[in-house]
Amino acid sequence: MMDTLYFDCFSGISGDMIVGSLLDLGLTLDGLSAGLSRLSVRNYTLSSKKVVKCSIAATKFDVLMGHEHSHRSLSDIEKIINQSDLSPKVKEQATRTFRRLAEAEAKVHDSAVDQVHFHEVGAIDAIVDIVGTCLGFEMLGIEKIYASDLNVGKGTVESAHGTLPVPAPATAELLKGVPVYSNQVNGELVTPTGAALLSTLCQGFGKLPLFRIRKIGYGAGTKDLKEAPNVLRAFQGETVSSFQAGRELGAESSAIVVEANIDDMNPQIYGHLQDKLLTVGALDVFACPVQMKKNRPGILLSVVAPTELIDEVSDVLFQETTTIGIRYQETQRRVLDREVEQIESEFGMVGVKVSRLKGRIVNFSPEYEECRSLALKHHVPYKWIQSRIIQQFMNLHAKEIALKLEGNS
Repeated sequence: MMDTLYFDCFSGISGDMIVGSLLDLGLTLDGLSAGLSRLSVRNYTLSSKKVVKCSIAATKFDVLMGHEHSHRSLSDIEKIINQSDLSPKVKEQATRTFRRLAEAEAKVHDSAVDQVHFHEVGAIDAIVDIVGTCLGFEMLGIEKIYASDLNVGKGTVESAHGTLPVPAPATAELLKGVPVYSNQVNGELVTPTGAALLSTLCQGFGKLPLFRIRKIGYGAGTKDLKEAPNVLRAFQGETVSSFQAGRELGAESSAIVVEANIDDMNPQIYGHLQDKLLTVGALDVFACPVQMKKNRPGILLSVVAPTELIDEVSDVLFQETTTIGIRYQETQRRVLDREVEQIESEFGMVGVKVSRLKGRIVNFSPEYEECRSLALKHHVPYKWIQSRIIQQFMNLHAKEIALKLEGNS
């Protein structure tokens, strides 16, 4: 089963707060330390302890270092990561995050990416925070990451470049396109490392989607704020549709179909729009070409969603598209019983979505993202992974499938 993580950033976010929240969710310090030991970085010690921030217990993660004054370029950091034997996914996520940091610094200082030499963010603690976060996601089985709007704080912050406004210029650059706000808490609440990790790895930002929570973790920040607990809250679980949340699978359920005709929007926006709609809880999003008035080619955009999400879906459509009006109607749905079965192969484990009618298998499909991940990991075609998982599934259910074939003959 693919796990989802939702970060509630009501008090900002930083690299150490993320790692702290993952440790609070069940990641072990020994396991994290063993993973980070694969990097050719030494002269540091990891520390984890329980603290209380405004009556909320949280895990405080720290990197205790010896004397380190050297600056590192992006190529130095990429070399450290790529020469390790970490998994391809962790390497890709970590290097992509550091590259975003370098691009933000280069933009702010009007220099080339290759000329950027990190100061605060290039130190050992940032390498540990970023690689440690990516490792933590992998070790906890996290496949998708979402986050709330980010509270950035206010005032100024001291840095190697002097006194800077909050958010600091590089942080602000990293937060382009990310929803942010300030609730008048003094100080820097979003650090460059935290901004880089979320803006690089998150699938979406906004309200908590319809979600089945299994675990909650709290990562503590360094500050002691008067206005709010300086903690990051992380929900681990899975996003669900409304019928999964409370209705019996296989039964009829009501939903709404929201539609809009659009003929003047950049097609690049549709992918982003679909992610936003699914994040707020839409069940399906699809687009069909239509011929509109004045013989203009356009798109009929349709969104299927739980009835109670009409306001959230409407807000996304009005904010993210060029439409000035939508229409919607209530409809009925009938769905098959569904479950995810884990299938083992020589390539690795893949979830197979199984649909049943009156207890019997009628459809099954390997999870696309999991097959794709294994194909990239083993450098083999995607269709090989998919075919092997299908074969393994049919072998495990040979008797049931044979009975079904006999019944149809």
